[in-house]
Amino acid sequence: MTSIVSIGMVTAVGLDAPSACASMRGAVDGFQETRYVAPNGEWLVGAPIPLLTDVVGQERLARFAAGAIVECLADPAAIIDGRNIPILLCLPEAQRVGRPIGSDARFIHRVSEIAELEHHPRSAVIAHGRPSGLVALAAADRLLASHAADHVIIAGVDSYLTAQTVDQHLRQERLLTRDNPRGFIPGEASASLLCSRSGSDVRLAGLGLAREAAFIYNPQDLPLRADGMTEAYTQALGAAGIDMARLGYRISDLIGEPFWFKQTALASIRLVRGRHEFQDLWSPAECLGNIGAAVVPAMIGIAWTAQRKGYAAGDPVLIEASNDDGACGAAIFSRKSV
Repeated sequence: MTSIVSIGMVTAVGLDAPSACASMRGAVDGFQETRYVAPNGEWLVGAPIPLLTDVVGQERLARFAAGAIVECLADPAAIIDGRNIPILLCLPEAQRVGRPIGSDARFIHRVSEIAELEHHPRSAVIAHGRPSGLVALAAADRLLASHAADHVIIAGVDSYLTAQTVDQHLRQERLLTRDNPRGFIPGEASASLLCSRSGSDVRLAGLGLAREAAFIYNPQDLPLRADGMTEAYTQALGAAGIDMARLGYRISDLIGEPFWFKQTALASIRLVRGRHEFQDLWSPAECLGNIGAAVVPAMIGIAWTAQRKGYAAGDPVLIEASNDDGACGAAIFSRKSV
């Protein structure tokens, strides 16, 4: 059973995991005016990382990713030889306009180089945007279960704050502006997890991966029933051996657009049966904006920190994510056997 040993983060509200999680617990956001201009002439609000402002593009993201990885390996609980360990690196979708990363292969080698890690033959790039971390979690679970590795690093890094990405999403009316209160705030972040077969009281209990046919850009204009997320929930709950009412709380990659709130609400409504206790719903986007492929490692890190610090809203926790093309997933973590 995959366990989380340690975490690392580089965000707009904290340059390491303890400060980032403390800021998000206190509802401190990293929102500020950026150098981009909205159609109404106002400066676009974003959530940039206040670091390496003189470094741009792929190199900037590589340093952020390496920083989060080094932090999780520096944790006293991570008593391992971190020089030779598989890295599952979560990145933006290959087709995203303005994607700040060129060659995935060169990028993961650069991250390993900055972090002073050897390139492991089992290292891989997973480029599905926001749900990438859940796909990486499934891959890590297989590596650990087969004893192909004793530890695995899951890392995610992304930025929506590139000129082409901002321009594309402004033209699609998806960014938050004074004239569009239903949009999202573009952000950037990096987060990492050190996973092992044991040694932690935060363990993966269930995982589900699915695809939503009525995704946000579906050409058939299908009505959203949340079939994909409902299936992901069902798989995760089935693997954990519990029903929806047994969840303590949820953490979701809700980025601010109504589509994603509706998807989450529908999945919950379709699966909840009978009376159940209040289930809180957290989202890092409230403080970080849309951080893309970094969001799942960040959400798991938030849950890990909340459990260790004693402010988790229940047990177990369900973590969910989905992207614009319909890929979606859910994972359940518990500090005890469910």
